[in-house]
Amino acid sequence: MYRIICEKNAEVSFRVSGQLDSDSVAELKTLFSIEAEERRIVLDLSELTLADEDAVHFLAACETDGIELQNCPAYIREWIRRERGGS
Repeated sequence: MYRIICEKNAEVSFRVSGQLDSDSVAELKTLFSIEAEERRIVLDLSELTLADEDAVHFLAACETDGIELQNCPAYIREWIRRERGGS
């Protein structure tokens, strides 16, 4: 189960709570495509409890595309680093 909360100011901030999996990734992609043209996007992961492999690939791609990952849990940050070939 997951929840996405959107806050709009000078930037668009999405706060993800719970688990991030392929279903929630698909929903986030849709939301990003709606908002991406006008404002900078921030993804707040402070309430994220679990992420699967698809979610980590998505988060790595988000960061590559200029989406800021705020409050990223250490295990996800490490997983992204390893996916990118870091040691």
